[in-house]
Amino acid sequence: MSEFLSTEAMNASREVFNRLKGLINSRIKGKDDVIDNILICLAAGGHALIEDLPGVGKTTLAYCLARAMHSDFKRIQFTSDLLPTDVTGVSIYDERERSFVFKKGPIFSNIVLADEINRATPKTQSSLLEVMDHGKVTIDGETYSVGDPFIVLATQNPVDYEGTFPLPESQMDRFLMRLQMGYPSIENELEILAGTNSGYDDLYFGDPVSKEEIMKIRSTVSKIYLEDSVLEYIMGIVTATRTESEFKAGISVRGSLALKAASQARALYFGRDFVVPEDVNSVASSVLSHRLNLRRPSSDAMEERRLVEGIVSRILAVVPQPK
Repeated sequence: MSEFLSTEAMNASREVFNRLKGLINSRIKGKDDVIDNILICLAAGGHALIEDLPGVGKTTLAYCLARAMHSDFKRIQFTSDLLPTDVTGVSIYDERERSFVFKKGPIFSNIVLADEINRATPKTQSSLLEVMDHGKVTIDGETYSVGDPFIVLATQNPVDYEGTFPLPESQMDRFLMRLQMGYPSIENELEILAGTNSGYDDLYFGDPVSKEEIMKIRSTVSKIYLEDSVLEYIMGIVTATRTESEFKAGISVRGSLALKAASQARALYFGRDFVVPEDVNSVASSVLSHRLNLRRPSSDAMEERRLVEGIVSRILAVVPQPK
């Protein structure tokens, strides 16, 4: 295993993870599991969808991650009248130059907060498909790179809230993970109430992590070793979703690759240069559940989410883990 990953790279990655988590923990109280998964998502080079009721800290978590990194950050407030060009940018005719000049949209950033993404129309939502897949935007036949690292942190309220549009399956498949904040414990909420209520603009962290450190972690993740039996375990879980009668369709190839990458990132996050079945099992629900839809959907979005997650949990309990 040492031929894949050096001790120095492992230690450097752990130091960056600890700094990031410490900075975010100073503002987000009692949400260690959510913070862990956000950082795993960042390390794997994926995007995260944070879905929950309004006012539980979704946007605050995204701001904390952005402030903990020394990188470009843009917030896009998704509304029903937002146009695709408001996200990606537009070519404007320059009379002095007598040519069209491309004006970059807010998607050209390292960290993009797509706030309340399901309040935009499907046409505007689809403007994110290419950039989330390839980190590039094509306008008028010209392709532009948004730069590295690039991560979209999207927040959304439950889809049955008034004025929301459900994200299409192709859009959901672009998110590596879907996470849920939930209410804080009484002790943590008392700590929040006792603190100073400051706005996002006042949020400041010393010693932020650099873009170069994040890119080194991402290059390290791909070197995390997966034994053949662990790959077969991942394939067993994916195959079970494809044969499950309750699901309209199973996990795509993109989904199986996402489960592999998230498992590798979790192994690195917890200081190992190899993946164990626990890594796969731990991230599976967050990586897979939002990619699955019931054959007979429920009228209640939150109820359908619970049903899907229950079936995924049953699959994880049935598929044998390698020893």
